[in-house]
Amino acid sequence: MTRGILDYDFGVQVDLYLLIKSATKGIASNGKPFLTLILQDQSGEIEAKLWDANEEDEKNYTAQSIVKIIGDIHNYRGKSQLKIRQIRRTGPSDSVKLEDFLETAPLSQEEMTSKLTQYIFDMKNPNIQRITRHLLKKHQKAFLEYPAATKNHHEFVSGLVYHVVSMLDLAKAIASLYPSLDKDLLYAGVILHDMGKVVELSGPISTTYTVEGNLLGHITIMVNEIGKAAEELGISGEEVLILKHLVLSHHGKAEWGSPKPPLIKEAEILHYIDNLDAKMNMLDRALERVKPGEFTERVFALDNRSFYKPIFHK
Repeated sequence: MTRGILDYDFGVQVDLYLLIKSATKGIASNGKPFLTLILQDQSGEIEAKLWDANEEDEKNYTAQSIVKIIGDIHNYRGKSQLKIRQIRRTGPSDSVKLEDFLETAPLSQEEMTSKLTQYIFDMKNPNIQRITRHLLKKHQKAFLEYPAATKNHHEFVSGLVYHVVSMLDLAKAIASLYPSLDKDLLYAGVILHDMGKVVELSGPISTTYTVEGNLLGHITIMVNEIGKAAEELGISGEEVLILKHLVLSHHGKAEWGSPKPPLIKEAEILHYIDNLDAKMNMLDRALERVKPGEFTERVFALDNRSFYKPIFHK
């Protein structure tokens, strides 16, 4: 397997093709412009600075461009950073394509679709089942391709559906321990809670927030979608209200982005499952990049902590 950008140690010089995920212009303390490049391959992403950037550099080095870079990996405030020695845009003779640089979910779309279908089939409440199936069918292509976020967790192709199927397996295990939980509500809440991200985010590559994403957010978008689905299907009643509440409350607290706190049991569990799966993904991704006996880079979304990988871990 080809080594990726995150497989190299500090102090190593690299000569690699990389995809520009984002390029942001800044002004240095000496008044000269520079570009902050987030570069990625299938192993993950790394930041680099292109100093003294001119207008031609700004045109050449934009999001979704593939570049050939020679540079050094160094430690900047506990994080890997790439110091650029040489950089150029690729051309037809380089024989590289976009797909070569995209990190994807560890399960295939077919496997994940099959799991989703089974969980919906297992629902007993016809109203909850019909609304969930209707919305999944409506957004299926994007739902299977989009990341779950622009950063922090599941920020890779098919990350959204991978996050959901992982949560569904968690929900099933928890419901087996606590039989008083309504599995239909829990499964529907898991499938629908982040589905609004197919409108909030721009797509699976070089993902940014859309106008709707910035102005409304995925929670508001999905509450509206549930209402429209219920109307189109001729469904009314408490199920519609509760499904909306599950989406509204899944972040747990107002300061974490929830318009309402969880006020039913399944909403409380949905919040914990969402939080647990996101944090496990962050931890696994950080820890797989270090050797036993080392600390990870600081994980901003986990209180900026560095995590230790015990030596006895294989």
